[in-house]
Amino acid sequence: MSATQLFRISPLTAALAIALAMPTIAWAANMEQDTKETRIASDHNNETVITVTAPAISPLEVASSLKTPRQPVPASDGSDYLKTIPGFSQIRNGGTNGDPVFRGMFGSRLRMLIDDSEILGSCGGRMDAPSSYISPENYDVLSLVKGPQTVLWGPGNSAGTIRFERVRPQFEQFGAQGNVSTVVGSNRRWDGNADLSIGNQQGYIRLIGNKSRSNDYKDGDGNRVPSRWDKWNTDIALGWTPDEDTLLELNAGQGDGEARYATRGMDGSQFKRKSLGVRFEKTNIGEVFDKFESNFYYNYTDHVMDNYSMRHSKKKMVSEPDRLTMGGRMMGSWIWEDFKLQSGVDMQTNIHRTNTDRKMAEAERNGWMKNARFRDYGIFGELTWEATEQSKVIGGARFDRATAYKYATQQERKENLPAGFIRFEHNLKNTPVMLYTGIGHTERFPDYWELFSGKAGASAFTGIKPEKTTQLDIGAQYNDNRLKGWISAYVGKVNDFILFDYSNKNSLARNVSATIMGGETGIAYKFNEHWKTDASLAYSWAQNTTHHRPLPQIPPLEARFGLTWEHGDWTSSGLLRLVNSQHRVAINEGNVVGKDFDRSKDFAILSANATYKVTKNVQISAGVDNIFDKTYSEHLNLAGNQGFGYSGNTAVNEPGRTYWARMNVKF
Repeated sequence: MSATQLFRISPLTAALAIALAMPTIAWAANMEQDTKETRIASDHNNETVITVTAPAISPLEVASSLKTPRQPVPASDGSDYLKTIPGFSQIRNGGTNGDPVFRGMFGSRLRMLIDDSEILGSCGGRMDAPSSYISPENYDVLSLVKGPQTVLWGPGNSAGTIRFERVRPQFEQFGAQGNVSTVVGSNRRWDGNADLSIGNQQGYIRLIGNKSRSNDYKDGDGNRVPSRWDKWNTDIALGWTPDEDTLLELNAGQGDGEARYATRGMDGSQFKRKSLGVRFEKTNIGEVFDKFESNFYYNYTDHVMDNYSMRHSKKKMVSEPDRLTMGGRMMGSWIWEDFKLQSGVDMQTNIHRTNTDRKMAEAERNGWMKNARFRDYGIFGELTWEATEQSKVIGGARFDRATAYKYATQQERKENLPAGFIRFEHNLKNTPVMLYTGIGHTERFPDYWELFSGKAGASAFTGIKPEKTTQLDIGAQYNDNRLKGWISAYVGKVNDFILFDYSNKNSLARNVSATIMGGETGIAYKFNEHWKTDASLAYSWAQNTTHHRPLPQIPPLEARFGLTWEHGDWTSSGLLRLVNSQHRVAINEGNVVGKDFDRSKDFAILSANATYKVTKNVQISAGVDNIFDKTYSEHLNLAGNQGFGYSGNTAVNEPGRTYWARMNVKF
């Protein structure tokens, strides 16, 4: 079964940046739970400020516009955008398609949703991680809920839940609105994005497209790092809004690309994506039953890897896996007295295959062959109690039934996965301070890479147990007109943590016990009407308590300091990023992608930018990343591939000095 060609839209080559933008420092002055649409609209005038540290809505939740320029200038995938959020790191492959890490947690511990649907990669080594298929500027808002502190968005989200969301276009009469932008930069970087909506009070059509390409970058020493990419995506949404309380939307999309990887034995020569979805929302239904929402989705990825189309190789290799992911969700909201209940069901099934016709040996060619099938059915409920004017209690529970089937051996395994949390939030009276504490538990079924990857070992399918995380989260937030600050911290116990061991010739995955802790903090201060500053700090610590040594792949202490000047139509910002050395390592242990192969050094990187608002709807920005052309590498790193001349466990360096410029046009 191959995916059907559903439609074809030529990629739009101008760039999208709908300025329905969230603010750069958008901690609300009050503690009310406004909708994301309200927050975006209320901070519309701050869209020219470039984001250097993604803003927090609360210590537990981060929300940021995906239309606002960022520094350092990100690549075209979801992982690079997440790095502006304190606590996030990235495992680099090349110039794009990195793998995101939050608080040292990797893979399916961090659920990533696009308009409440999930797209999964197909490579057994995550050369096409889920974030590879997400073009962030095709969405409006990025939100993160830290830790197991929600049950609304699927099972096993022990590290957090990320949502890339589109905001429904609003029209009072027939008209058009949209945004285009373009980025040019070093290494022949060029991005073009466009977002156009046409409609009236009865409905709309929204067309979104982007194209992004770059050549190999050079590190601070001038050495070329194999990293070029060329990607495109297009999406269309048709919405029917017979009244302001009803929405029926159909959406579809597709994309493709190629990427050269300095860290891999092969490159990605194809990243095909095909997506379909339908969404229905009805609000203000009755006095108690307030809202009903549902969505169903179809996401297909077809990935080709080879070692000859983007590099020279004597012995040619090629592989083509694919993944079809289908799912849906229905949820209702009930409001009565001081209570709000959100409850519903969700499901997902995904099938992984390999195209054996891509094999070099003719005798092994048998067409598409199924490898794995995963299914999950869940029921959930989340209750909010406004106990007093200053206090609220939020709690939730969910239960999932997960199954996995291995076609090669006709084996099936089934697991029951309970999850739940409870959290207390309190606003101090007559003081702009909010405090919270919560405890959550979640169980995560091993994912495809942990059960079927060759790196997991022959007995992984039957031997790897579900991961069980119990975590305490605490935090505080302060807001006044000039000073805003927040802190969030966590400590947790993970039973049956899934760890990859590369110490022997044949790698394997196994379960261990672990303790995790850490936190993030941030502050923003407005000196006067022209000057303001912000800073953040993130730290993660983890211990393998089974073997009494550190857990691998934990990022070091990181601090960011930003300074912004605004005057009239001009804005300028600077970013200083300080990263400590990391000596807590577990050599030859890691995850399905990377391992600890050495300690890492500290470094400091300075970047700067300036923005000029030409008119109300046109702005131009330019910047320099890594101003002093520093040669450095991140702790979370993959060793460079020997085919590109890297020796042994040599880390791949980050980009050197990078110039870029961007123009946004809103209409």
